[in-house]
Amino acid sequence: MSERSTKDRILNAAETLFALNGASGASLRAITRRAKVNLAAVHYHFGSKDRLLEAVLARRLLPLNAERIRCLEAYQKKAGRKKVRLENVIEAMVGPALRLSRDENKGGRIFMRLLGRLVLEPDARVQRLLTGQFETVLKKFKPALTAALPHLEHKVFFWRLHFLVGSMAHTMADSERIQLISGGVCDPDDTEGTIECLVTFLCGGLRAK
Repeated sequence: MSERSTKDRILNAAETLFALNGASGASLRAITRRAKVNLAAVHYHFGSKDRLLEAVLARRLLPLNAERIRCLEAYQKKAGRKKVRLENVIEAMVGPALRLSRDENKGGRIFMRLLGRLVLEPDARVQRLLTGQFETVLKKFKPALTAALPHLEHKVFFWRLHFLVGSMAHTMADSERIQLISGGVCDPDDTEGTIECLVTFLCGGLRAK
């Protein structure tokens, strides 16, 4: 078995068990059993459980955040010297995330379930990991957001950004519920339609006086 396949098996097993049981509830012993490797393999590739969790998050979030930034830069290039429309800024932020949440080849629903659990975990280390990942995105998006929302006070801007993240996370982590409560009228598998609805909703809230 190659080192790459061993590492991927550990990451896949850890991602699933962290999603099911949380970072604190998933033991290394359970992860090694699911991955069919020994404990030494985990320590060789990752060193510790904390580093393993960091690797699980980075595997999905680094490409996701790179795609967000790529989308924003494409809109900026198209806009030229004009400011990017708010709808385009928000689409660049939420679109790649929602597409990832429906892509089973890239973790899909398991990873979204993991994020949903981690956001609620009262673990300072976990929160630092998540905040660190989001700060990278915010640093790139903040100038475009503030340019599109010049009327917002600093405090209000961050509250609305907080609500934006919450709406996006809920939509990704609990997408099936909308199908139930709408009686099938709303289809969470219509990814582009979901993105369009979410962007419209978020822009309305962000623009409010």
